[in-house]
Amino acid sequence: MAFKRLLGLWLLSLSLLFLSACGDTEQTSLRSLSKEAVILAFGDSLTYGTGADHLTESYPAVLSALSGRTVINAGVPGEISREGLARIESLLEQHQPQLVLLCHGGNDLIRKLSEAELKQNLAGMIQVIREQGAEVAMLSVPKPGLFLKAAPVYQEVAQLHQVPIENNIIPDIESENSLKSDPIHPNADGYRVLAERIHEWLNQSGAL
Repeated sequence: MAFKRLLGLWLLSLSLLFLSACGDTEQTSLRSLSKEAVILAFGDSLTYGTGADHLTESYPAVLSALSGRTVINAGVPGEISREGLARIESLLEQHQPQLVLLCHGGNDLIRKLSEAELKQNLAGMIQVIREQGAEVAMLSVPKPGLFLKAAPVYQEVAQLHQVPIENNIIPDIESENSLKSDPIHPNADGYRVLAERIHEWLNQSGAL
């Protein structure tokens, strides 16, 4: 049974990778990260790892093991983008990351807050990150609805500020009940698939 479950997860990961590769993910190149590089995973509950053991099963924890780099889990459950913008500068100063994985705004969308303000806050985060000398790559989250796909605001911000973006993997995971712990959050298997896809994306972009 364990073998069948692992095989099923591998096949699912492969299929999600194929879907993502065929989508509208931006493959903008990133600077190569040294073995000592720090990656800051910045976001809300999807980054924190709600629905699994956040210390060992969140996507930053799994990505750290896969990449051999230090990945800081800077996720705060329930945080909206305005609060994230106010928080990020001190974290950048504390950890001095070379790369920031930005996955934020899901709570704004769930609460139906202003998308114009979300766009402004994401742009503000990108500006602060770059002012601190780090690169940034974005992960889109889906807008609530019957058919889950990335909210257009993420692609708009990414194109405007020339930021690499992964549009597909979180909507794909949230469309698979077997990868979720509740209607919004992945389970441990879902976070592993997320980390594996991000790892592959960073390899393709030249960061790893």
